[in-house]
Amino acid sequence: MTVGEPEPVSRAVALGKHVNGPAGALTILNDLELRVNPGEAVAILGASGSGKSTLLGLLAGLDDATSGEVWLCGERLDQLDEDGRAALRNGRVGFVFQNFQLLPTLNARENVLLPLELSGATEPERRAEEALERVGLSARARHFPRQLSGGEQQRVAIARAWAPRPEVLFADEPTGNLDHETGEHIIDLLLDLKREAGAALVLVTHDPRLAERCDRRLAMRAGRLEALA
Repeated sequence: MTVGEPEPVSRAVALGKHVNGPAGALTILNDLELRVNPGEAVAILGASGSGKSTLLGLLAGLDDATSGEVWLCGERLDQLDEDGRAALRNGRVGFVFQNFQLLPTLNARENVLLPLELSGATEPERRAEEALERVGLSARARHFPRQLSGGEQQRVAIARAWAPRPEVLFADEPTGNLDHETGEHIIDLLLDLKREAGAALVLVTHDPRLAERCDRRLAMRAGRLEALA
């Protein structure tokens, strides 16, 4: 890092991921480099199976790299055990997934409240209610995921991710299961909340509308990232 550059919130250095398959060793990521600065929105595009979701899991410390380094919020992840990684993510990292990943036995309010309580946030109930109000779901707070539409479930997932005010949000195909109009609303919401929180956003997407609204667009090719115009 040169003098005057901000400390990146997420960084990959010579990152490699290799797995053994029926045909032998398979290289998913190969000597990959990435740097994401605070407040920056970065879109990662690429064909299915190109390693985009694998990269997201490595950047978030949900999987182990074969080689190289991953840094998250100033910490080198391979030097932390599972408990250490979980503690690092707690309250500082948010996630939004294509299939929402809401807990079916908790209502919308409880789904948003849970990570706030786990992170020891102050006034968790007030913050959960404010987050649901911000995504326009105050009236649906007592509804369970099965009682919500796909777009509503994704809005709950976004409220859950942003309520602790994380430093970085990882989003994996956040509009992938939504119709065009609902997807547009989710794009607006994600980027508005990113700006309000001053957080970084790293997202995997096939949606060119979403990618074009990010600060940078990168394409996954042959296990590496290439900048797009």
